[in-house]
Amino acid sequence: MKQILQSLKTGQIELAELPVPKVKSGSLLIKTSRTLISLGTERMLLNFGKAGWVDKARQQPDKVKQVLQKVKTDGLMPTVNAVFNKLDQPLALGYSNAGIVLEVGAGVTGFKKGDRVVSNGNHAEVVCVPANLCARIPDEVDDTSASFTVVSAIALEGVRLINPTLGESVAVIGLGLIGLLTCQILQANGCRVIGFDFDRSKVDLAREYGVSAYDVSRGNSPVELAMNFSRGYGVDGVIITAATSSNDPVQQAPQMCRKRGRVVLVGVCGLNISRDDFYKKEISFQVSCSYGPGRYASEYEEKGLDYPIGFVRWTEQRNFVAVLDLMAAGKLRTGELVSREIPFNEAEAAYEMVSEAKDILGLVLTYDGKVDLEQKSVFLHDIAHQPPVACDRAVIGFIGAGNYAGGMLIPSFAKAGAVLKTIASAGGVSGSHIGSKHGFSISTTDTGRIFNDPEINTVVIATRHGSHAHFVIEALNSGKHVFVEKPLCLTFAELEEIKAAWKKAAEKKPLHLMVGFNRRFSPLTATAVENLRGSNAPCSIIITANAGQIPVEHWAHDMAAGGGRIIGEGCHFIDLARHLAGHPIVSLQTTTMTNPLSQDKMPDTMTISMTMRDGSIGSIHYFANGSKDFPKERVEIFSAGRILQIDNFKSLHYFGWPGAKNQSLWAQDKGQEACAAAFVKAIEKGLTCPIGIDELVEVAGMTLQAGGITLD
Repeated sequence: MKQILQSLKTGQIELAELPVPKVKSGSLLIKTSRTLISLGTERMLLNFGKAGWVDKARQQPDKVKQVLQKVKTDGLMPTVNAVFNKLDQPLALGYSNAGIVLEVGAGVTGFKKGDRVVSNGNHAEVVCVPANLCARIPDEVDDTSASFTVVSAIALEGVRLINPTLGESVAVIGLGLIGLLTCQILQANGCRVIGFDFDRSKVDLAREYGVSAYDVSRGNSPVELAMNFSRGYGVDGVIITAATSSNDPVQQAPQMCRKRGRVVLVGVCGLNISRDDFYKKEISFQVSCSYGPGRYASEYEEKGLDYPIGFVRWTEQRNFVAVLDLMAAGKLRTGELVSREIPFNEAEAAYEMVSEAKDILGLVLTYDGKVDLEQKSVFLHDIAHQPPVACDRAVIGFIGAGNYAGGMLIPSFAKAGAVLKTIASAGGVSGSHIGSKHGFSISTTDTGRIFNDPEINTVVIATRHGSHAHFVIEALNSGKHVFVEKPLCLTFAELEEIKAAWKKAAEKKPLHLMVGFNRRFSPLTATAVENLRGSNAPCSIIITANAGQIPVEHWAHDMAAGGGRIIGEGCHFIDLARHLAGHPIVSLQTTTMTNPLSQDKMPDTMTISMTMRDGSIGSIHYFANGSKDFPKERVEIFSAGRILQIDNFKSLHYFGWPGAKNQSLWAQDKGQEACAAAFVKAIEKGLTCPIGIDELVEVAGMTLQAGGITLD
């Protein structure tokens, strides 16, 4: 199938060939008939992509601060690589889609195959969208009108926040697409509406809808016009739908309001406000967030948990329904807003209009419906003429194409000389982009293609943590070597299933199972271990992980998807301490810092205390409450009257080691490349696995215990 992607690095638009996505639990698989190009949002993204590095930085000062902070802690080159990798990722454009349901995912009710629906799906021939971001289209509404639903819901949410009542007067600043939709919704609510814009054609169109609209480019004063319109009282509310860097809208809005009026910002404008204007009239000011309650909430959008209607009357999905009802009743007209309908295959020409044309409102892309729904894989490089792969090579099937996979894991395996054959990703976008960049032959949305391919002998798993155990077991059952990015699993039951699958698979042929505990492969760790093994004395190990906070809604906190931060990331340090000591862990205890304000999530600030069989002890301080100015990771090893200190995997310092010289690396090296290289070498040379199965199981069990997981 085809989908529109944009490069954030260059702004270039591509009509990419991608595999058809698979329907996910809680979602709908939809064949697209129409999508609406959102001029404001998509023009902004195009302009950002085309901007130079300096202009990009000026547009995102907060991101610049993050980059400078990362340079300070991680070094220049890792930061540069991270920034380039982020900008290199393609952006899927579009969020206002109409189409027909092809498949209904598990757990979804209220939809069936063949339903006409709207969604916030991208510009693509087939999309997979969570059910709470979809709504059925009434028979009275055609697909072209329906494609305006999501953009209209943005307008509707702004109206809901202004909370108008029958007969109130409301000003709309900015009569673009969302502004004109806002005007109509306000009128349907029984309001008197006045509008302002610099474009005469938009003003004329607003007047056709019955709005008292004015062209302010002719010197008209919006404040005076609004005061006259409101019979001298001032309007009851102002909705700003303009897209401008000017401060004029937010400065004019309170001046044209009555006392205790309301101002809602839906668009984008300068925010250099006058406190005096808001203070004297007690004006309220609010910024509207997209389509309504539920937006950006993973519990609602991804897990499908609806808000009770008695407590949250208008969710984003119910806003979709309300918009469609207005369209069906003829109270929200979109026909006049369609500047052009353009075939999807001519999308690149459409985006030239987005960049250049000034007289357009709604550009609707039309789809002919000719798509091969069975095309779950696409060829990225011609493999017909490639020589056969030698039987002693590591031939990789990669599952997962996120930031870490694309920026670190895949380049590491490529550098190790592995054959990169097939990459699988849920939607196909990231997998196809990363796969093409790194020389994969095939991109797929069907993981079965990897497990059933006899040429692939190694599976690398880099998905969300909750799926690790499932894929590990499936790979072992398929007789393939497995490298899984940490953690190995999230429950003791999963660990037992993995052990059973490993035992059964190993009885048939030697297989390697490896977890990506890369820190033990850092050159600084290797040097430390070499020195420590020379004395055979017990160690006291202190590992400080200045992990920092991540948003409460991040999937890593979700026990089903991420397992919590201790299991998801703290496992690295449990393994590192085990490796430094060189002996099994015999006991583990945790001390947790509790936070009364976040008792509903797993703790991510704790000290883990361990004892090893040889008497060594280890303390892991995994803290999320520190400062970013402090190094992220520090390892200190006390043994036989001497001390080793690894500082953020950039330097190694000796204390009490006669003749030893401190080491400093040019760039931080956490051992990712060496980890992948050791695994590939073990497969191709027939060596033992770099980390033995017993040690993996031991560390996994201790990690689950530290993360608060009990035996099932």
